[in-house]
Amino acid sequence: MDLTELFFISLGTAVFLYYGIRLLLFSRMFFPKLWFPLSETFFTSMGEWAGSGNQRTPSIKKVVTGGSEGIGRAYAFALAERGMNVIIMSRTKATLDQVAMEIGETTGKKVKVIVTDFTDENVFSEIEEQLKDLNIGVLVNNVGMLPSFIPCEFLESEELDKTITKTINCNVKTTVKMCKMILPGMENRRKGMILNVSSGIASIPFPLYTLYAASKVFVERFSQGLQAEYDDTGILIQAVAPFGVSTRMAGYQKTNAVTLSPEDFVKNSLQYLRAGGKTYGSVCHIVLGWLLQSIPLKVLYAESVLHGLQEYVKKKTRQKNLVFASRVTTQTGTNK
Repeated sequence: MDLTELFFISLGTAVFLYYGIRLLLFSRMFFPKLWFPLSETFFTSMGEWAGSGNQRTPSIKKVVTGGSEGIGRAYAFALAERGMNVIIMSRTKATLDQVAMEIGETTGKKVKVIVTDFTDENVFSEIEEQLKDLNIGVLVNNVGMLPSFIPCEFLESEELDKTITKTINCNVKTTVKMCKMILPGMENRRKGMILNVSSGIASIPFPLYTLYAASKVFVERFSQGLQAEYDDTGILIQAVAPFGVSTRMAGYQKTNAVTLSPEDFVKNSLQYLRAGGKTYGSVCHIVLGWLLQSIPLKVLYAESVLHGLQEYVKKKTRQKNLVFASRVTTQTGTNK
């Protein structure tokens, strides 16, 4: 056997082993309970509390930003069901109060609400004041905004300057500032958990949702960098990147194998807490992420594909509006 033959045999063996190991690692995602088990006390081990009250004595709390609906609401419920009290933050007090009441009645856990608008420039000093005497054990950075539900080119966005500021404040600045606020206490106690909600479309540069996708790329890289920095402190930091979830941001699409309800998505994603610095949160979304990154960008960026996406979303929006108008008309007629 000459050196050339030996080289190619060695190269082929190395490639086979490399992709074999990658396939094995990927296959683990189909069996999260087997590969990434959590103890029954995993969540409560962060502390007896995961929400916040007004007492001044130290206790462990949990904060969910954007907790009044959708994925944030589902996280608040899921963690309360696992024995944690919660703090939920959003800008609509009536909705927050309703969610707090439902969590309390359903789980018996305590809930504190903080009303704030994360698109504003200066909201964090007030939040920090309300949290300064509390030891936060779990932080879920879920709050986010989609600049435009209908996909459009960057320069076509309405009130572009305001949109840029609000998107960066909400999707980028909030994540960083909340981590700055909460992380020191976790580091001192050498335990805690931070989940930063990104988006599946951040897997690639995504035309027509350019600003939103770019802001979510920041969330992923920030989360993964923090995890590397604090890996030896006992703090778990993870970016969660869902694709289709039936929320207001996604136009409340019908649930199916790909588009999950917020409750189902959160239930699935919590099984992947020990799966690494980033998770898509469910088997179907993991496969979608793999497919999206496997398709050549030239295909995805073809004008026909982008135009088809735009028309699809417009059609779905019209259908939603017609259904809503029909319901309003029916209710008005009934009231008469």
